[in-house]
Amino acid sequence: MALNDEYYAVIEAGGTKFNCAIVNKAKEVVEQVRVPTALPEKTLNACVDFFKAQREAGYDFKQMGIGSFGPLDLNPQSDTYGFITKTPKPNWSYVSIAPFFADALNCDVVIDTDVNAAALAESRWGAAQGTDVCVYITVGTGVGGGVVIHGKPLHGLVHPEIGHFKVIPPDGIQGVCPFHGNCVEGLASGTSLGKIWGQPSDTLADDHPAWDKLTDVLAQLCHNLLVGLSAQRIIFGGGVMQKQGIVERIIDKTQISLNDYIVLPPKVAFSDIICLPGLGTQSGVLGALALLDT
Repeated sequence: MALNDEYYAVIEAGGTKFNCAIVNKAKEVVEQVRVPTALPEKTLNACVDFFKAQREAGYDFKQMGIGSFGPLDLNPQSDTYGFITKTPKPNWSYVSIAPFFADALNCDVVIDTDVNAAALAESRWGAAQGTDVCVYITVGTGVGGGVVIHGKPLHGLVHPEIGHFKVIPPDGIQGVCPFHGNCVEGLASGTSLGKIWGQPSDTLADDHPAWDKLTDVLAQLCHNLLVGLSAQRIIFGGGVMQKQGIVERIIDKTQISLNDYIVLPPKVAFSDIICLPGLGTQSGVLGALALLDT
């Protein structure tokens, strides 16, 4: 479908907050609210209240795009299509997302993972324009990864769960993922950093050893994505990645890990491949819009 209507409803549904917005076809956010991710009923109803109020204010919409944390059921033939499935997020397993909003707001809903949506937006309008294979990694409450190949989000058995790639833990720490222990999310998410180091990740000093361990883990992830997917762009978003200098350290450690194995095209540097979002903090919201522009 093309973006022909005047306004669209979009949701970036994260483990910490649901970012709800009305966006026009020029990709401008005209109204926006952030709803804390609390108990499902409270959170979802607050989002519905926002969108109903926008309709009353004249921002009518027929379509909604949702980029949601997961895992998600994305099989259209499934009885639980558009539901969150088994998630580490307490109280959110097997919660209806897409069907709930479709019924509550009488609109068509397209849903994908928040990171697939962000990867799609970056491939269309951001840092991954002109690439055939791009990956968007968010490092925040959890760690998620979306993949876009030749302009389409990657789906298969389910969808990419890059945050649960198993990695070798850096010396002195052990991962805390309840499912996999030493996976990327269990070692590098904001939640895991808090558990491993005994304080919230946003209170860790710039010279705290946590950041060196974090970049060790994320460099392993980049190594695997480069040799496994031949990614032309690996884009890091999320709150944890706002720490100054993190991406540069990941780039340096990825190069050391690869040991000159991958020969880059002329005039391409690792700093071109591993980078921050071109759309800034709007990758998620515009990703939800990008799901409608297919």
